[in-house]
Amino acid sequence: MFALMRNSERSYQLKILLIISLLSILLVGITFLAAAQELTADEIITRRDQNEYVIKAYSESKMIIKNSGRTMVKTMRSWQDGEKALVVFTNPRDRGTKFLKRGDNLWMFFPQAEDLVKISGHMLEQGMMGSDFSYQDMLESDDLTELYNFKLLGEEKYKGRPVYKLEGIKVPGKEVSYYRRVVWIDKERFVGLKEELYAESGRLLKEAVVLEVDKIEGRWYPVRMIMENKLRKNTSTEFIIQKINFNPELPEDIFTLERLR
Repeated sequence: MFALMRNSERSYQLKILLIISLLSILLVGITFLAAAQELTADEIITRRDQNEYVIKAYSESKMIIKNSGRTMVKTMRSWQDGEKALVVFTNPRDRGTKFLKRGDNLWMFFPQAEDLVKISGHMLEQGMMGSDFSYQDMLESDDLTELYNFKLLGEEKYKGRPVYKLEGIKVPGKEVSYYRRVVWIDKERFVGLKEELYAESGRLLKEAVVLEVDKIEGRWYPVRMIMENKLRKNTSTEFIIQKINFNPELPEDIFTLERLR
């Protein structure tokens, strides 16, 4: 009888050891899976770029510029192919005004004066058509991972959405408009929801907030945002994309200086 009791105890102990072993294996597996699912800062930015970085596109959009109580509305059509872009304004006051971007070069055509101007130097820092977006902003077309070294600052909630908070410092030798940028990226849709842009001195220059995101051709894309230039008072620019097509067929001569006139 005592032998049976001892055998029963040993059997019970073996079962406990087996259960503990299985739980340990399961815990290790869960820990490994969680670690495998954690993304690095560069992986997060790359996934954002996969949504927001555009190689070829045609779009129709609108800017609502508010400055000291005055509101201006500008509409435009845009064509883009890599580092080349053409913007044609269509609102009555600016109809026929055009911008052409080819690499690091930017030209502007004024139809009233039939004048073609190359925008360079300090002019690049000025607001495009009086907006909070600078001409220099138009020239930055590289992936963010090529322009900045990013690190993950943490995870939090932004307007009810789970987000990654990251900081990017410019890569030495790269020409960028902003030395440092802090960005809040949606954890599920991988689009930027907010961005703060800083000078090397640490001064906040601009703040961009995405107001609306839409799924277009299989990718999440910001279609409505607002930019504020923190160096100016009582000013903001809302940018609304009303239509966008990715990878359209584009005329071969669309990005030529002759096309500007």
